[in-house]
Amino acid sequence: MKKVLIDTNILISAALSDKGTPYSAYMKAVTYPYSGVICDQNIDEMRKVFNRKFPDRLKLFDSFLAIALTTLKIIDTPTDEAEQEKSIRDTKDRPIMRAAINADVDILLTGDKDFLESGIEKPMIMTAAEFMEL
Repeated sequence: MKKVLIDTNILISAALSDKGTPYSAYMKAVTYPYSGVICDQNIDEMRKVFNRKFPDRLKLFDSFLAIALTTLKIIDTPTDEAEQEKSIRDTKDRPIMRAAINADVDILLTGDKDFLESGIEKPMIMTAAEFMEL
């Protein structure tokens, strides 16, 4: 099975709507032959975004997360920096890459340009659309 770390922006889009490419990519990532994973920072970021941008939809967040955690595995975020993560411009995103590297994920599924433009080859960094074309 290929491990796919699903980044926060994909998770938020999937939580807000079951239509569109991010939701389809999320569903593919949690379905054989893939295994979806997230790290604790993804959950924290999601919660912050929902509190800030969608406070009237917090029940949706809670419901989505409860269901998602039946299929997603939460991976650890190590404290020691990985060399590859220095290619990520936004230092707040680096722990997510660190978790992906530590868990030896195959694909990081994201819409975040800081990841997409990093030049990192392992894990493969893909948009939802690219992942759907696999």
